[in-house]
Amino acid sequence: MLPPTPSLATSIGPVLETLSIVGTFVFAASGALAAARLQQTLVTFAFFALVTGVGGGTVRDLLIGAPVFWVVDAVPAMACMSAAVIVWFTPRRWWSDRALDWLDAIGLAAFAVFGAAKALSFGVPPFVAGMMGVVTGCVGGIMRDLLAGEPSILLRPELYVTAAAFASGLFVALRWIGLDVPVAGLIAATLGFALRAMAIARGLGLPLYRQPAD
Repeated sequence: MLPPTPSLATSIGPVLETLSIVGTFVFAASGALAAARLQQTLVTFAFFALVTGVGGGTVRDLLIGAPVFWVVDAVPAMACMSAAVIVWFTPRRWWSDRALDWLDAIGLAAFAVFGAAKALSFGVPPFVAGMMGVVTGCVGGIMRDLLAGEPSILLRPELYVTAAAFASGLFVALRWIGLDVPVAGLIAATLGFALRAMAIARGLGLPLYRQPAD
């Protein structure tokens, strides 16, 4: 594996670690909410929460050759279980119909930035590190939708993968120009969330393919 590029070498500091835990918790909560919509058992809540919360990071770590983060550290798994229990014991009326979308948006931005940062810290080239951010941010939500039998977010034109790519790509770019990790992480995560939030609020999406007329 190539050593980190000096200008982009990234240590995972407390800010990015916090982003990772926040992303894990809110993604797990979105998974538990999906189980709630299906009126499932607490065990199913916990399973949906775990798969959604750690799915993207697991794939990322396997691809970059890192120890799987929730296997070597119990905190992410505990965050997933906590999210499942909280959603299980709170009244359904507390959660709006768009709660899953908003929780997912927070997790998407946080995970996209953390995924890119962790990939950089393992010497992954910048362009590919940006892709690892997308994998981290999107795979858990895709797994959740598949488990819940809902149409995958990938098959909808709204800005989702685009928001993850924007957040992770912006983080890599900000690191390239020399911004400190905490500053670059907060800026990228905030703007990535803002893009996804606009897509949710206004229905923004990419144009669909139109087959050219003969």
